[in-house]
Amino acid sequence: MGSNRTRAAQAKRRAFRYLWPVGALMTAVLALALGWATDSARVADPSLSAAPAVQTVARRETRPTLDPVRFVGKAALTHQVAREIPDTLDRLDCYCECDKHLGHKSLLSCYTDGHAVT
Repeated sequence: MGSNRTRAAQAKRRAFRYLWPVGALMTAVLALALGWATDSARVADPSLSAAPAVQTVARRETRPTLDPVRFVGKAALTHQVAREIPDTLDRLDCYCECDKHLGHKSLLSCYTDGHAVT
């Protein structure tokens, strides 16, 4: 009975290891979609266009992302998205606590050292 629990726990860890980059990508896409929707609302309603200017904040992660050509499948896709929207990913925190264990500064950090594919 104990071995079944151990196998189930190992399977759950393996699934999490492979699925978290997909979850991170989905979070980034959702953040972009929400930003796009609010921008569309401002264009549609001129009274909303007088919104205060967004402050530019210095990026926390300054290292470049890894080249998507180094990867295949979903890993290549997520690295390509990370390369296209680094400012958005830099504003998000990773939920695997890599900031505590690997010294990452933001979700973007996971795409600079290969952690996103592990």
